[in-house]
Amino acid sequence: MSHARLEIIGGQDRRPVWGRKDEEYIADFSLVSRRILNEFEYRIFRFHFLLGAEWRLCCRQLKMEKGDFFHCVYRIQQKLGRAYRELTPYPLFPLDEYFGAVVRKELSPDATNVLRMPPAPARRRALRPPIGKVA
Repeated sequence: MSHARLEIIGGQDRRPVWGRKDEEYIADFSLVSRRILNEFEYRIFRFHFLLGAEWRLCCRQLKMEKGDFFHCVYRIQQKLGRAYRELTPYPLFPLDEYFGAVVRKELSPDATNVLRMPPAPARRRALRPPIGKVA
């Protein structure tokens, strides 16, 4: 069950407005996805991401090979990730900005390249239990 929330809209008026942010986010997420992806990519997106079907079922339904399926999934993730981040005037990612936190006008240099992987964590030494004679 959703909740209607009272939000203060910025600007000259600073007037309160009632809204359902959860439903608005779901609608924006779905509509942007449908607009960005072609028909075949949207079918994969719907089966795999929205309905939660595993890759075997998706491959069987869409009559495609495993490798082709995962290449399409990676392409979909790349396209939608960029679209959600660069959507104007209110991007769908990061979520805290969408749901009412402080909106940053400029992206940080780290955030401009969304495809860059974070640095790998430092490697830890393997845990080796002491080996002794068994009595």
